[in-house]
Amino acid sequence: MQKLAPYSANSEYSRGRQYTEDSPSYRSEYQRDRDRIVHSVAFRRLEYKTQVFVNHEGDLFRTRLTHSIEVAQIARSIARELDLNEDLTEAISLAHDLGHTPFGHSGQDTLNACMKGYGGFEHNLQSLRVVDVLEQRYAEFQGINLTFETREGILKHCSKKNAAELGDVGQRFLRSRQPGLEAQLANLADSIAYNNHDVDDGLRGGLITVEQLREIRLFAIQCETVSKIYPQLDTRRMINETVRRMINYLVVDLIETSRARLLDSGVSSIDEVRNYPEPILMHSDAVAKESLELKRFLQRNLYEHYRVLRMSKKAGRVINKMFQAFMEDYRILPTQYHELSAELPDNSESMRARIVADYIAGMTDRFAINEYRRLFEPGELT
Repeated sequence: MQKLAPYSANSEYSRGRQYTEDSPSYRSEYQRDRDRIVHSVAFRRLEYKTQVFVNHEGDLFRTRLTHSIEVAQIARSIARELDLNEDLTEAISLAHDLGHTPFGHSGQDTLNACMKGYGGFEHNLQSLRVVDVLEQRYAEFQGINLTFETREGILKHCSKKNAAELGDVGQRFLRSRQPGLEAQLANLADSIAYNNHDVDDGLRGGLITVEQLREIRLFAIQCETVSKIYPQLDTRRMINETVRRMINYLVVDLIETSRARLLDSGVSSIDEVRNYPEPILMHSDAVAKESLELKRFLQRNLYEHYRVLRMSKKAGRVINKMFQAFMEDYRILPTQYHELSAELPDNSESMRARIVADYIAGMTDRFAINEYRRLFEPGELT
């Protein structure tokens, strides 16, 4: 059995689930959460949802599914070193992107614009909505009925307006409190994974170059080390070795800095963690600065590359046109969504918009493209 620090989350003292259930046999409450996430439809859909490159652009690029698995691996390794709850950390990591739209951030931005008059759209809130409402697997309740601690970790950001409608899980945003350490860790592991793996995918896709990255300290130091130790290494293996070392560098710094901060903070319980004035887990100032430099580089040179922007424009058009079409005539929604819409009062346009957003957000990249064709191309009638 894993040794847990007194400030970690212990499943025996969980705040529980929205619907009361008997305790699981031979596994903890957080293991049950993880298993329910892995078996969900939303988790399987992540295989065909964009990280940076649209799914059909290549078989070796990251998807939301591979990204989530990589986040869970990094987070769990750190949790073990800090004596935090590995199972809870893994559950949060695997669930954090369940609400993402097709086509990555461009899809989210477009759907948010479409929903501007209806409460907006944010993928963290949608991830919570997926596990609380949209997954339909159990006879006794809707959603997959996760524990409070996993649901809290999924919700990284939230406005006070939205938090006021979320019950217990929204309270920390209203009271300016911190989430548990496992939630803090999953958030940091997410940043480590996507920054470094987007470097790998950007180089593989030819959108950024090694020469450009040599100007970025985090990459340059590790790349120089690799070149000195392995001067004859081919380019692909050099990139792989450099990215591997970048991740290790960030993980070691996070462990060592967080361990020192935990000691200095004096916290001895999860309640004290929640009441602490700032997050406890973090990188050192120097490494945080290096990570920010890399993040800004990727924003300028990868996410705003003309090829990515072209795909983003097309993706935005697909989502916008589908949203407008479904709002104009909800009868063209699939039967289950049509039935939900038909049950709404005539003045419930915002609720109908939310149903349309649920449908679109649940699409994979390729399903969205095919659904667009079925709606707007004469040769595609079904």
